[in-house]
Amino acid sequence: MSTHLPTRRPILRPAALAAPLLAGALVLLPGSPVSAGAVAHPGVVSADPVATTPHVLDGIVNAFALVGRTVVVGGSFRQVREAGRSERLARGNLFAFDLFTGKVDRRFAPRVDGPVTALAAGPDGTVYTGGSFVSAGGAGTRGLARLRVADGAPVPGFSAPARGGDVSSLVLHSGRLYAGGDFTGIGRVRRTALARLDPATGAVDPAFTVTPGGGRGEVKITAMAAARDRLAVDGSFTTLDGQPRQQVGLIDIGATRPAVTGWRTEAYTAVCKDVFPSYVRGLDFSPDGQYFVVVTTGGAKGPRKLCDSAARFETYSRDRVVRPTWVNHTGGDSLYSVAVTGAAVYVGGHQRWLDNPRGSDSAGPGAVARPGIGAIDPVTGKALAWNPTRDRGIGVKAFLAHERGLLIGSDTTHLGHEYHARVGMFPLP
Repeated sequence: MSTHLPTRRPILRPAALAAPLLAGALVLLPGSPVSAGAVAHPGVVSADPVATTPHVLDGIVNAFALVGRTVVVGGSFRQVREAGRSERLARGNLFAFDLFTGKVDRRFAPRVDGPVTALAAGPDGTVYTGGSFVSAGGAGTRGLARLRVADGAPVPGFSAPARGGDVSSLVLHSGRLYAGGDFTGIGRVRRTALARLDPATGAVDPAFTVTPGGGRGEVKITAMAAARDRLAVDGSFTTLDGQPRQQVGLIDIGATRPAVTGWRTEAYTAVCKDVFPSYVRGLDFSPDGQYFVVVTTGGAKGPRKLCDSAARFETYSRDRVVRPTWVNHTGGDSLYSVAVTGAAVYVGGHQRWLDNPRGSDSAGPGAVARPGIGAIDPVTGKALAWNPTRDRGIGVKAFLAHERGLLIGSDTTHLGHEYHARVGMFPLP
């Protein structure tokens, strides 16, 4: 049975995201951004989704951003519908709804002519939008745009068109905007797959020149996350600034001139399948930045390889070659997304099991059923009892943890044994 979004006093709120309280309820400021990886939860979210989230009626949801109390949703879709209503609303790859009521924002309906794959909440009531489009909100701005949440219009003065490819990941951290993808430049400045931009103008930061390289085929940044003075990146690369970094690396962004850190792992040097020359997919930092978790696809290849797995790594490890603190294998099914809240590591894909290192498209000894979504203990690396289930489909492509729960975006229509088409939310109890 679905629950309504509860009114509760927030716990463990980072000071940077503090908001005033009225009558014991959290009041999210209209223009305040909430970023992935920034919110700690005091416990595991409920397995019963809220009843208010709207439905996306086709395609797939790839990304979320939370600006004040407005949830911005990006993906590849054409129609949405509010919960409990029959009216279909035309929305091309981007729409917004109210976190508390679930009502779709009628004012925010920008036309985006291609899939949206990345979102980042911006200052002053704006959202950064990345993907495979040529125009957004009526303006030509290939692959990357900044839009006003109030009306969907492009923000004047921001220009950062991607050249030679698309934008697949966006992170706003400490007043800087990081963009990752398979592009060869931003505007007139050459940058391979990774760039740091001025969040107001979109101008490329000349001090940030870290360049991914190597790999088989195109070089691409698949996912990014930032915490404290570190930017974690994963993708189809084997070097960062010429230093060996197999698919995962850390960049010191606290330095005057950002540079690749000494952190290095060989956990992702093995080939899973020829069709997966690169198999890392999602990553996220813990709220305190002390560790991060990487999820992968790749096919079952036994416990010695990190194909189809979630793995925890310590951010500030002094080991010459960093090994994972723990690994949780699905036994042959892909994981695409991860959210770390301190209380749990949530993973999503089209997996059937967790705790399954001996499985090969089968349930090995000790495997537990966690269809489509699951939660892992951050300390032990073992699956938690939380098991809402979801239609597996392609998989979960988006998580966003916030102070009231966890948003889920995917390509399927059932979550927690209920109809929640492509968007759902599990509240904190």
